[in-house]
Amino acid sequence: MAAKSIAVVGPTASGKTRRAVEIAREFKGEIISADSRQVYRNMSIGTGKDIEEYSGINYHLIDIVDAGEKYNLHRFLSDFRTAYSDIESRGIMPVICGGSGMYVENALAGIILPEVPENPQLRTRLENHSLAELSEILASYKILHNTTDIDTPKRAIRAIEIQEYYINHPEECKCISTRTSNPLDCLVIGIDIDRESRRERITARLHSRLEEGMIDEVRKLLDSGIKPEDLIYYGLEYKFVTLYLIGELSYDKMVNDLEIAIHQFAKRQMTWFRGMEKRGIKINWLPYNLSADEFMSSVKALIKAQDQ
Repeated sequence: MAAKSIAVVGPTASGKTRRAVEIAREFKGEIISADSRQVYRNMSIGTGKDIEEYSGINYHLIDIVDAGEKYNLHRFLSDFRTAYSDIESRGIMPVICGGSGMYVENALAGIILPEVPENPQLRTRLENHSLAELSEILASYKILHNTTDIDTPKRAIRAIEIQEYYINHPEECKCISTRTSNPLDCLVIGIDIDRESRRERITARLHSRLEEGMIDEVRKLLDSGIKPEDLIYYGLEYKFVTLYLIGELSYDKMVNDLEIAIHQFAKRQMTWFRGMEKRGIKINWLPYNLSADEFMSSVKALIKAQDQ
């Protein structure tokens, strides 16, 4: 087999988990989640963990920190390297699955990041800026950083804080800008879904999650003592459901605004994946609606092509 590992990427609601499980089952592999929110315990419905889909397949980096904590790229890359090395040392194929493009790309590139401390002065200077203003500031930086999950001012300020640290510590962060790293030998498969089908699946999944008890899940997190602003920090489902539960949004507006936000998020994900390709990571796109047999045949053909 050519690649030592396989990564499955794609926008939300494209069916990545199911495809990653199919690959892991076929090649007796184990899955490493590359999702920025599935790391949190007791945040299952809103993050779409779909644990039942794994059905006997071992997985890593899911439910590893408590809700309310601030997990970040630095911690992910450290945890990822540990999980990847463990799986590889046992002679098993790692199957990377995730829609957090920043996590996936940096993991594949073998990037090691410095720990970035808080900058109180910067935070004070930016605290009254709108999300649009903060996003504009973030867009002005040249160093690779996440733009898919930046949907709250607090997240945007943290992203700017990281960029400022990189600029002020060029030697410490040299590997980030020059890519002097050790990239993984990995076959990257993208789940290709057209915009209209993606929108339909996002809408259907949102209403399904609401019926499954997503609001109760968020209510329990609040009742456990987690502050509303900490849940809002996580964005998307946790942001809008929390705003509903604390009385800042009506139910109908919560559902409408959340649906729009998820569609926008999926669009940003695809923008990131296209950027990955421009930055030299080849993504082999396969249609989302292939049968399991068709999908696996295509994967094996890609592996064979790498061998030649």
